[in-house]
Amino acid sequence: MKYIFTIAASALLLWSCSNDPEVAQEKNLSAVNNSAVQTKAIGSKVMMQAFYWDVPAGGTWWNTIKGKVPSWNSAGFDAIWLPPASKAQNGGYSMGYDPFDYFDFGSYNQMGSVETRFGSLAEINSLITTAHNNNLSVIADIVLNHNSGGASQANPYTGSNTWTDFQPASGLFIRSYNDFHPNNLHASDAGSFGGFPDLCHDKTYVQDWLYNNSNSVAKYYKNTMKFDGWRFDYVKGFEPWVVKNFKNAATGFAVGEYWDANAATLEWWANSAEASAFDFACYYKMRDALQNNDLTQLNGDMLLKRNAYRAVTFVANHDTDEIYNNKILAYAYILTHEGYPCVFYRDYEEWLDKNKLNNLIWIHNNKASGSTTYLYADNDEYVARRNGTPGLIVYINNSNSWQERWVDTNWASTTIKDYTGASTWEPVTQADTWVKVQAPPHGYTVWSVK
Repeated sequence: MKYIFTIAASALLLWSCSNDPEVAQEKNLSAVNNSAVQTKAIGSKVMMQAFYWDVPAGGTWWNTIKGKVPSWNSAGFDAIWLPPASKAQNGGYSMGYDPFDYFDFGSYNQMGSVETRFGSLAEINSLITTAHNNNLSVIADIVLNHNSGGASQANPYTGSNTWTDFQPASGLFIRSYNDFHPNNLHASDAGSFGGFPDLCHDKTYVQDWLYNNSNSVAKYYKNTMKFDGWRFDYVKGFEPWVVKNFKNAATGFAVGEYWDANAATLEWWANSAEASAFDFACYYKMRDALQNNDLTQLNGDMLLKRNAYRAVTFVANHDTDEIYNNKILAYAYILTHEGYPCVFYRDYEEWLDKNKLNNLIWIHNNKASGSTTYLYADNDEYVARRNGTPGLIVYINNSNSWQERWVDTNWASTTIKDYTGASTWEPVTQADTWVKVQAPPHGYTVWSVK
């Protein structure tokens, strides 16, 4: 997450404070998206992170993504992850990580604009419908740790004024100092962020509006906006049961951003939240392997090796992009290994060879199944086997020349080929299943039955 926050901007937003913050103000919003989801469960193919930090402002992004949806479906993606879609403090300039009104998707004139940075309510509805019509699920980015844009009010728990008077134009989830830290329950929770008002998830009122009410954030996003899954921002800031409760209320795929390189910690969080987690352990192992020319790092501890079902693997995202050397090799790793791989928009659309990525996505969706056996690793070479049907052998070579290696396969007396096209060999495995394969310099090959 990245944020732009100024107290001066908040000071310009002077709202009345006449509502009782502990009384839910119900207001029916029209159901505006009736698209029927005809998609498979998220996780069967590959996720696209459909944004980057500071995508073009001006309300054009939803339409930009909509135009790419058919080709992404054809390439083999099964879901798109959108940035936080509701109105934030910085209005038409915000990337959404400073949430103000969870129910304003570009239809209320507040925070200096009607539309969000990405577009209007009608445009996001059209995007979601188009995605569903192209068999793509849509993942909403949800920021539950903190809020931004509230007006100043006297706060008896701090003895001073705080920016905690939230009067959203939607009329839903009005908030005051009672709903943040400190309050009458406790001073803080797992962690605040950047000086923003920190939501108190132990408050019944907050729980009701986030997931318990019939028109809570969770149920409104699911039933009215038709989102299919949830990416939870900065989950270190609150307890895992918050994600668990939200996911159970709304149903659908859930993944948390628990930014930690320790695989055991990621496993603990994923099990506690009953959700997937971005595999930062895998990310940092790949970074170190490629930057330090030590592919033995790829045999290190990762969430995908502890619980592949809970691991969302990635090479870059809107927050971090530290794999500079031979980044395509990192994609060759995550798109041939276990876990649910996520491709970063700029890597796919702008920076890397799209044909190579499409080839790897096809390999992932058609060949990469079953458990993994790690066959060999040294500074320059890495070889692994997927044991499903048909399964594959992936050979990553980070040296300056072609390399060859004998490997043990699951195929006896079978002709195999490299599905990347880098090698023209079509060797026949021996009766004992061994075969010699090769890989190009600073490249990779992926072998499977012909």
